Amino acid sequence: MPKFLKNGKVVIILQGRYAGKKAVIVKNVDEGTKERPYGHAIVAGIERYPLKVTKSMDKKKVASRSHVKPFIKVVNYAHLMPTRYSLELEEIKAAVTAETFSEPSQRTAAKKAVRNSLQQRYTAGKNKWFFTKLRF
Repeated sequence: MPKFLKNGKVVIILQGRYAGKKAVIVKNVDEGTKERPYGHAIVAGIERYPLKVTKSMDKKKVASRSHVKPFIKVVNYAHLMPTRYSLELEEIKAAVTAETFSEPSQRTAAKKAVRNSLQQRYTAGKNKWFFTKLRF
């Protein structure tokens, strides 16, 4: 069976707190580890999507409505649904590693780096589909 859950692939989380949210695979582990003996992936996604912006809004309101709240998580492959989209993630990959989850301070620092990267991508107008809320 070909491996289609690769780094940079946009997925939808199916189970848990972030069910229905979009995320991107940062690192995948097909064989599993000693702590997690199943195929899993480290994902970075959007917990709270940016709100709609119109022309009549002033800069302050546009800035406040354009915020992105990220999450980083280790997710079992069974709880991921791949999409046809992919994302370039050099900055995110540098910030999020397997050791990020060992200490809370490292986790918050990684979340800030992911937020900055996603925020820049959103304001630049890249990957519009990734920043829209799923409607179902």
